[in-house]
Amino acid sequence: MNYEQKARAEIAAWEQQLFKPPGWLEKTSKAIGNRINNLIPAKAQDLITTTIKSIVRTALFGAEYTPQRPVQRTLNLELNDQEAKQLFSLYQKIAVAEGAGTGAGGILLNVVDFPALIAIKMKYLFELAHNYGYDTKHFSERVFILKVFQMSFSSPEQRANLLKSIKNWDAEKELWSAETEYSEHMNWETFQKEYRDAIDFRKLLQMVPGIGAVAGAWANYTILEELGQSATNAYRLRRLNASAEKRSIQKT
Repeated sequence: MNYEQKARAEIAAWEQQLFKPPGWLEKTSKAIGNRINNLIPAKAQDLITTTIKSIVRTALFGAEYTPQRPVQRTLNLELNDQEAKQLFSLYQKIAVAEGAGTGAGGILLNVVDFPALIAIKMKYLFELAHNYGYDTKHFSERVFILKVFQMSFSSPEQRANLLKSIKNWDAEKELWSAETEYSEHMNWETFQKEYRDAIDFRKLLQMVPGIGAVAGAWANYTILEELGQSATNAYRLRRLNASAEKRSIQKT
């Protein structure tokens, strides 16, 4: 089995994991998320939605997350994967330290944790794109990053649609070749609720006195783990599809 075959087998296993029936943690998180949503005042929910919109719009239209590292266009997939593991390890450590610090600081610092964690994840995704050879200066690549982000923390139904979009990105990316009003057409209410449902149970433990630091570190560790798996495999899919298309052209 060559490396590309090995990668395809790993991606197939990840897809099965992605759509397995929800376990205890997912069900508990969803139930708690629904309860929390019912208790949070409308003004507070509007503030959370505004925070998410601001960070996502910065990712789509700003230069804040553009990496210093050059776009890597020369490495083969195996070497890209090796560098991706190192990159993930770095950002997971950053997220763990951030979660432990805010968890130890009580409720006030936990308010800061919400946008900080999203920013860490966005920076990681932009770096990962460059690692696999995709330039985030292109608007279509930023839309792809947003779809990967959404897929990691969305409902099973939405996840299936996003994975389909990712698998057919070579065709779909032509729709996003220039800056558009993409973010204006998003359902921000659904976006923020699905994201919070995916992390609420873990982040709620972070606010418990006495265990906040440990719970915060664990929460961010697992959240980055989920994002890392989805993002890495999304980019591997694109590279494998590009390799298959190139071989097909060479045969004709």
